[in-house]
Formats: sequence, structure tokens, C-alpha cells
Amino acid sequence: MRDIGLVGVPFSGKSTLFTALTRTGGHGGRANHAVVPVPDPRVDVLTEIERSRKTVHAQVGFVDVPGGTASRSFAIVVRCFEPDAEPASEVAEVRADLLLADQAVIEPALEKAEKRARGKRTHEVEALAAANAALQAEIPLSDARLSEEHRRELKPIAPLTIKPSIVVANLEEGTDVPEGLPEGTVGVYASIEAETAEMDPSEARALLDEFGVHEPGLETVIRAGYRAIDLITFLTTGDDETRAWEVRSGAKAPEAAGVIHTDLERGFIRAEVIAYDELVAAGSMDAAKQSGKVRVEGKDYEVREGDILHVRFAV
Repeated sequence: MRDIGLVGVPFSGKSTLFTALTRTGGHGGRANHAVVPVPDPRVDVLTEIERSRKTVHAQVGFVDVPGGTASRSFAIVVRCFEPDAEPASEVAEVRADLLLADQAVIEPALEKAEKRARGKRTHEVEALAAANAALQAEIPLSDARLSEEHRRELKPIAPLTIKPSIVVANLEEGTDVPEGLPEGTVGVYASIEAETAEMDPSEARALLDEFGVHEPGLETVIRAGYRAIDLITFLTTGDDETRAWEVRSGAKAPEAAGVIHTDLERGFIRAEVIAYDELVAAGSMDAAKQSGKVRVEGKDYEVREGDILHVRFAV
């Protein structure tokens, strides 16, 4: 499960968006953290086709700051309602705050690393020096020219500006995402959706349709978040269970198998694979196998969005 931290300046509507996205209270006693299932109609369709006894959607966590800074990615929420709104300035302000927060961590870490190294140029010192130089130049670490080795060295520190981020425009009813915001900015009508948070889902959907909100903010933000952190979804299905899984884009079949269980990656032999649309067209997994639509793929197969996998393994 991935967490998305919601960050923004005061009065951006960040907490309203949290309510709109999660439709719940806090999770595990934490008022600022909620876990919600990732909407994916494919999971429900496969459950019906295969008559699965159990259905499991992927999950995503939303964290309203201050806890949000520990998340793996950020959604920068900006106010796009009322005449005095300056969303582009808010984006710049949040990003500047994240840069300063990283400087406050990286600079002392570099000083300590140099003392430990006693004049030697270690990998740790090189990584921290490169990160510090980028931050001094006001370059977020996600845009800095850091090697993979540098990024590995920085991982224990978890710098904020190295994390993927998206911008969420908190819109007023009847408006669109304004110009001047970063490419990929998504718009959500947080106030309207928050008002329907405690309603029956079908009633809420009908009301939102009346307001012209045809895609729930949850789906909009999750889709943008997945693009930012380069995730895809693959599926497994059968009599026992239909489930959605997340894996990084470009992952090979054994890595995807390891998401299901480490034993499957360690003992991977092959994967039986079919695209979601092909299985639906066939009507069932048995019919798909009989018609030759299920492929057998080896360790070098790159898993694609919407693939349905059945892993063969031996440990």
C-alpha cells in the first residue's frame, strides 16, 4: 500500500480534500490518516466472471500533514476558488518550504559524514555533497542530476524533494484548472465532494452528477498519483479470490510475483498471462485457455497494465 501526503498552505482546502477523498475518519486512531480501496471496476467484473469467493482491491493511504511528510509521494493542494486565489504562488511556496526542510537535514548530515570520513571522499559524502549543491541552487532533488548510487545513499534520510509529487487544484463549482499551474495538475471539487462524504454512495453519485462532477476526486487523484510514482496494476483471479496488485512500471514477471509473495519470486518458473480485455471477451479463464488466449511467459516478460497473472513456482 502506498501513502500520499497532502500538503498545502493554510486555507488551501487540504483538510477538506482529505475528507472528500477518504469519506472516512482517521485510521488506526490517527485522525490525519485514512486508508481507502482503489476504485477499479475490473476487479468486480473478474469476481463475477470467475465467481470468486473473495474480492480485494488495492489500497491507498492519504495522510493530512503534519504526518504527510513521511509519505512516499505528495499531493500539493492549491486554492483555486474566490477572486484572490493565487494557486501558482501557492505551489511555489510549498516547494520552497520543502527545499528549506531538506536543507535543514542535508547540511548537518553532510557535516557529520565529512567528520566520519576524515578527509576521504566516501560514497556517503559524495551523495550528500551533490544533494546539498542542488538544494543550494534551489533545485529539488527530483530534478537534480543524481546517480542511482547517490539516490541509494540518500534513501535513509528520505529527503522530501526527491519524492514524486502532483498538484491538485481545489476548484470552485463550474470552474476548470486555471492556467499557469504545472503540467499534469488535476482538478477536484473538494468542497462539493466533502459535503457528500457521509451520504449513501449511490445518492452521493447522483448529487455529484447534478453538480457536473462526473469523476470522483479519489479516482482523479489516484490515477495522477500512480503516474507520478510510475505504478501499474496487475490482477489475479480464480475461484478463491480476485485481487488487484501494484508494481512499478517496467517490472519483470518475477518481481510482480514477489509482490504477491516472496516465495513466488524466489521459486518463479513461469507465468500464465492474459490481458484483462481478452479474458472478458472470452467469458472465463477456462474458455480463454481453450481458445489459446492465455500465454506462457518467462522471467524476462515485462508486466503490463491490466495483465492477469497466474504464477507457477517451486521452492
